[in-house]
Order: sequence, then C-alpha cells, then structure tokens
Amino acid sequence: MSETAQQYDVLLQQATALFDGERHFVANCANLCALLFMTLEDVNWAGVYLMDGDELIVGPFQGLPACTRIGMGKGVCGTAAQSRQIQRVDNVHEFDGHIACDSASNSEIVLPIVRGDTLLGVLDIDSPIYARFSQHDEAGLSRIVDVLVASSDSAGARS
Repeated sequence: MSETAQQYDVLLQQATALFDGERHFVANCANLCALLFMTLEDVNWAGVYLMDGDELIVGPFQGLPACTRIGMGKGVCGTAAQSRQIQRVDNVHEFDGHIACDSASNSEIVLPIVRGDTLLGVLDIDSPIYARFSQHDEAGLSRIVDVLVASSDSAGARS
C-alpha cells in the first residue's frame, strides 16, 4: 500500500469519527474541510460549494475568501457540478474558463457530492503546486465524499 493510500485510510477513519453522531450535512462539511486543510500537504484552499437553485454557493471552507456564486458549467467547480464528474486539473491556468479566486492556486481537484439523483454540491481543493493531485488523491477523496453523504441527512443541504 502506498504512503498516499495509507494517508487516505487514516483520513477516512478521522472523517468517519468526526461525522459519528452528527447528521447535519453543513456541519459535517465544515469539519471535513478543516480536517482536509489541516492534514493534506501543499493545499491552500479546501471547501464545499453547495447547490442553491441552479448555481453553486460557497459553503464551509478553509483558506482565503472565495468566490461566492458559481454558475453550472463555469470554472472547474461548475464543470464538475454540471457533468457530475471529478475534475482533476494539473494546471488551472490552462483550464478554459477557470475562475481564479486565489492567484496562488495552480492545480485543483473537485468532486461532486451526490445523493441518489440529487447534486448536493462539490468538494473543491486547491494547491499552489502544479499537478499536486493524483489518482490516489482522487480515489481517497472519493471514499471520503461517499462517507460524508452516507453520514449526513439531506436536510442540511439545499437542493
């Protein structure tokens, strides 16, 4: 098992413990963002954008102030939301339509947060390091998002 896979096993255990006994989606998102920001190396922003009508609105996050609203299909987050596909971008400056909230960000990974057929939002993590996120990060973060969804009631999320 790689060091990254082991790190995500530990993160998954920590996230599961944080969510234990708490069903509120936004509260769990807040704790998850703090955990990821505090634990992952070379990350300058970790947050959740929540679905609000037909756009994303900034939710819990750690890092510099962020863009407040993102339209579907706009930037990396809006693309992940619209396609419901993970977006792992090695160089955000080459991503057509990238929305630069923090000029220090050079790479990004965005994971849709979906329950059944409902898009609850996206988990967005930025890094100042080019090509910071790997397949191992994608796999580990996907498992954590799955636990977030399973641990939380949709009452805390707007759809």
